[in-house]
This record gives sequence, C-alpha cells and structure tokens, in this order.
Amino acid sequence: MPSPIDTKNTLVLGIGNILLSDEGVGVHLLHYLQQHYQFESVEFIDGGTLSFTLAIAIENTEQLIVLDAAQWHEPPGTIRCLQDEAMDVFLSKPSLSVHEVSLVDLLNIARLTGRFPKRRALIGIQPETLSWGTTATTQVTQALPIAAQQVAKLIQQWQQQPA
Repeated sequence: MPSPIDTKNTLVLGIGNILLSDEGVGVHLLHYLQQHYQFESVEFIDGGTLSFTLAIAIENTEQLIVLDAAQWHEPPGTIRCLQDEAMDVFLSKPSLSVHEVSLVDLLNIARLTGRFPKRRALIGIQPETLSWGTTATTQVTQALPIAAQQVAKLIQQWQQQPA
C-alpha cells in the first residue's frame, strides 16, 4: 500500500448509478481508491446519483476531484482528466443525465454562495454500456487502477503547489 499523502481540504466525490453498469464507474473508482490508497486530509463521498445535499460538502472544500463516467467519444475505458476551467467548459455542454441534480447545479450553488472550490478536476472514464448491471464492463474495470494513479498524482501535485 502506498504511503499516506497529506493534503489539505480535498474532497473526492464519486458519482454514478451503480445499477447501470459503467454509469457507476465513479463510485467504483472511489471504492477502489479507498481500498488501495491511504490519504490524509482527504474526504471521500459516494455521491451516487447526486443530491442537493452534496452542495454543502462542495462549498466546504478548497479542492474537488469528481470521479464519473464521461462521454469522450473514445474507446471504452479511456480516461481523461480535466482541471479547473477545462472541467467547467466540459460540464457546461448539454448532456443526458439520470441524476437527480447535475454536477453543474451543485457547482453553481457553490459559485452563488461565494464558496467555489479553488481547484477542481474531473477524472472521467468512457463507458461502454449504461445497461442494467451492477458491475462495470471489462474495459472500464481495467481502467480503475490507472485512473486511481491519476487521482493520487493530482492530489500530490496539489499538495506541493499552494492554491
């Protein structure tokens, strides 16, 4: 197990519907991180299909990492990391969502309250299917360790560079 990574006020938010196979990849990745890495001063939240109750957690963090399925129009299992403005632009595009509220809604609440995370990142994995099923497809499952390494690297970078 890797050594602890010390950072301040970081929220890792895994989102997705674990009943729709690859749509649940954000939650699967969150659990993978919790099982294989040890972080200090990092809060993990299983955001499921999102809820307005998550707005408080987002408002109370300086650094936000969102884990989710993302439509990159790439092969299944493709991982991309978008930070700050690049994340904002990607999320502003119209999308079909099965979530109660969108991540954009939650971020807008934080903007309106003046408590928008200074650093933000989306680690997205291209799904293969969003059909009924409680496990992710092989390609998406194989992407989890690689995506987890990207999350750990990002946390380390943020720790070393003042916000």
